[in-house]
Amino acid sequence: MSFEKIEQVMEKAGVQAVIVTDPYNIRYFSGFSGGEGYLYISHSGRVMYVDSRYTLWAESECKDCAVETTGIKRYREINDRLVREGVERVALEGKHLTYNMFKEFSDELACKNITALSDELELIRMIKGADEIEMIQKAESIGDEAFTYILGEIRPGMTEKETALLIEMYMRSHGADALSFDVIAASGLNSAKPHAVPSDKKICRGDFVVLDFGCVYNGYCSDMTRTIVIGKPNSRQAEIYGIVRRAQQAALDNIKAGMTGREADAAARDIISNEGFGECFGHGLGHGIGLYIHEMPRLSVSSDTVLESGMVVSVEPGIYIEGFGGVRIEDAVVIEQDGVRNLTKSSKELISV
Repeated sequence: MSFEKIEQVMEKAGVQAVIVTDPYNIRYFSGFSGGEGYLYISHSGRVMYVDSRYTLWAESECKDCAVETTGIKRYREINDRLVREGVERVALEGKHLTYNMFKEFSDELACKNITALSDELELIRMIKGADEIEMIQKAESIGDEAFTYILGEIRPGMTEKETALLIEMYMRSHGADALSFDVIAASGLNSAKPHAVPSDKKICRGDFVVLDFGCVYNGYCSDMTRTIVIGKPNSRQAEIYGIVRRAQQAALDNIKAGMTGREADAAARDIISNEGFGECFGHGLGHGIGLYIHEMPRLSVSSDTVLESGMVVSVEPGIYIEGFGGVRIEDAVVIEQDGVRNLTKSSKELISV
């Protein structure tokens, strides 16, 4: 892992050292996946500080930085290094730390000239390398397989909770290390809730069922959504589904490197709005996918971020109508110079089961 970009962040912030606390940034810049500890980065060196529970773990994963075990006074080792290196100004991840955690660092660190970073380190993670994309592709493939599996299992009378559990069990038993997020299985009127929590509601004939799920493979996340119908769709269901599918395809056909997140969002949103359902699409078109399921960049009406080749994002327009139900279709794609490469292979026909 090249630290050139971190050094640029340090130079811009006017600091001699950064203490990284976000677990996803720690993993990206050190390789350590334990989730606890502090990664110290300065012009003089890089050190992963962990307590004794994680020493062997960190030593096995941190290939390009030293590992030190902290004692009961966990700031002593960091302070010794700050003093030894003559650090006069240090940066913390203000976006990640709570007020109490930031105050504790401020009280305990030997260096009292402290500044807060926002999302500068996360931004470095936006453009994925070939190996990262390969991990996301593998995770997405497990999701595709899980979707094929659940189509053969879901039936009227099954609850949303049971459906979600079957998807989770399939992914975990077919190579997934964990879930990217809790599985969403929302049926009938619940499908109008974009982030519905699976309930004891039984799936009924005639229901839309929104299935949104993803898994983690070697640290990297996947994300996909498909909406199906239990039984034969009625004319309104077919209409709403058709609009969302056209909107998503328009986005897939138009998104490319060089446009902003706002412009990408508009490629789908304009179609939904022109059909009279603009108020029923309340979230952004997509988000970055990587070590964390919701990373930068954002594809939304407020995003000025310029898309670049190598970014991996979701493309997930939806229409949600209270008292009727909802539809969302989501793929994970790699931004390329002249378009996108779709990592999600599952059919987007309106499937009836």
